[in-house]
Amino acid sequence: MSDIQVVLVTADAREERTTTTGTKAWELFAEDPSIIVARVNGELRDLSHELADGDEVEGVAIDSPDGLAVLRHSTAHVMAQAVQELFPDAKLGIGPPVTDGFYYDFDVETPFVPEDLEKIESRMRKIIKEGQKFSRRVTSDHDAIAELKDEPYKIELIGLKGSGKSDDAAEGASVEVGAGELTIYDNIRRNGDVAWSDLCRGPHLPTTKRIPAFKLMRTAAAYWRGNEKNKQLQRIYGTAWPSKEDLEAYLHRLEEAERRDHRKLGRDLDLFSFPDEIGSGLPVFHPKGGVIKRVMEDYVRQRHTEEGFEYVGTPHISKEGTFHLSGHLPYYADGMFPPMEFEGENYYLKAMNCPMHNLIYRSRGRSYRELPLRLFEFGHVYRYEKSGVIHGLTRVRGFAQDDSHSYCTPEQAPEEVAHLLSFMLGVLRDFGLDDFYLELSTRDDSKPDKFVGSNEQWETATKVLEQVCADSGLELVPDPGGAAFYGPKVSVQAKDAIGRTWQMGTVQYDFNQPEGFDLQYQAADGTRKQPVMIHSAKFGSIERFLGVLVEHYAGAFPPWLAPVQVQAIPIAERHEDYLWDVAKRMRKEGLRVEVDDSTDRMQKKIRNAQLQKVPFMMIAGDDDLAAGAVSFRYRDGRQDNGVPIEEAIARVREAVAARTQV
Repeated sequence: MSDIQVVLVTADAREERTTTTGTKAWELFAEDPSIIVARVNGELRDLSHELADGDEVEGVAIDSPDGLAVLRHSTAHVMAQAVQELFPDAKLGIGPPVTDGFYYDFDVETPFVPEDLEKIESRMRKIIKEGQKFSRRVTSDHDAIAELKDEPYKIELIGLKGSGKSDDAAEGASVEVGAGELTIYDNIRRNGDVAWSDLCRGPHLPTTKRIPAFKLMRTAAAYWRGNEKNKQLQRIYGTAWPSKEDLEAYLHRLEEAERRDHRKLGRDLDLFSFPDEIGSGLPVFHPKGGVIKRVMEDYVRQRHTEEGFEYVGTPHISKEGTFHLSGHLPYYADGMFPPMEFEGENYYLKAMNCPMHNLIYRSRGRSYRELPLRLFEFGHVYRYEKSGVIHGLTRVRGFAQDDSHSYCTPEQAPEEVAHLLSFMLGVLRDFGLDDFYLELSTRDDSKPDKFVGSNEQWETATKVLEQVCADSGLELVPDPGGAAFYGPKVSVQAKDAIGRTWQMGTVQYDFNQPEGFDLQYQAADGTRKQPVMIHSAKFGSIERFLGVLVEHYAGAFPPWLAPVQVQAIPIAERHEDYLWDVAKRMRKEGLRVEVDDSTDRMQKKIRNAQLQKVPFMMIAGDDDLAAGAVSFRYRDGRQDNGVPIEEAIARVREAVAARTQV
């Protein structure tokens, strides 16, 4: 043995350590049970990894993003082992970690049923209790194929790795074969017997006992490698967490998310629907949903006017050539509906509004004195989303964007981006979303064919967005490779009332389309120059934003957004005219009031208003008529009796004007 030097990296410091050859990573973290894997020279490694002289080593805790991924991937392996012990003929697909959990795909003759999941969970608990060791070994393609001769899907992945196509093999396939050397992980019992093996790049937990809490959630059908031409496999989804308390909190969040599901609430509150006769992903808004949509549109239209935008309108279809000028064909062709042939030319449903705004800009000469020129519209667009990803209002095929485009000089671009970002954040705050961070999507330099423009153009655009994000003071998360083909973008990621993150509006820096459309302005020195084009959408899409708001508020909208702001409830028929008069006065002030003149008893009328999540109720009986008052009831059950009519109306008016929840 000889001494070696390693560097222990922590969040606060770098510390040189002297140790000996043969030292394993776990020895540096023996006193910290939260460490489950190590980052060695930037790469995640098992704690059993042998350190070398000069290594930089950092402990990865189980509750960190990387730690959670390792925990969940290891739990997926335990699940696969349990499945093959219970169903020996099951063939293995892939088993990656995903957001909040994991899955594993299996080729089985009979689909799994809920009772099977209970059996699998029970067997998993037994495997975990045994404390089986995850042991890594390097192998060759030839030896792996021989060892896995009964696993056709694993052999296929090995072949794809050899051809250099493993990245496209399947979602999550990189956890199986990755790049570089091929490895297999054995689950080893305490007596040294190999309980189970799987092709995997790792890393994994030290032992199965390090899995604190898990649950299998559901099954689904999934095509092998995500291709509908391949065989359909059975996918089991599960979740795993660093503690039982974390698992219980997650399951509670799921229950809360189900309660808030905008598709269910949209039906219960009579807001919108998705008629099969119209087509998948094409919503229709009912009168109450239409009220919310109109209020949103009125609000954001006024805000755009205040921010210096001019309202324009463009058609729903265009000739094919327009989308060639913008560059969307062929880069975005898969996201557009097929063309329609008419009078010898192809027409497309528009999937974006920017090409037509460019034509408005180009309709006459422009001077630098006009810039920034800001154009805005509620443009209805259509995108060909695959059936499997359509989800209520949050993923549709037809939607309206509060779409704007700013044309400015390169010198004006940083200030304009900052202006748009501030505008967008103000909109979110007005709608009750005030917990957010920024995500910067940039070019993937390894795939230059997917992006247009020079390195210099991308560098300039990216620096502008980076600086504006830094100046905002908000957390900035990188998204390498997530840019649009024509330029980088910043998206606002907002958290809702139960902590889920939603991508909201975006700001995109575009140097491509002005060139494609030959957009120009006359500069102060008389020369013709090309403007910078900045895309932004504050809602993103009105439909999606509304879906998020339904879930954020669980359908209990603040008074200014509520489709019905006041439910007037007469105790008896003789009190109806009195409340109709009150409702008439309130409607003249622009308030949204309904009178429940049904034959239901008063308590049922109150219950109905609560189920419809109406912010305020005005209840009237004999004493109220005599006093010119009402009983004023809030959505949460609070009630003030004998409130004079003028005061009751003022309470509603002030709550609506304040744009706050009650």
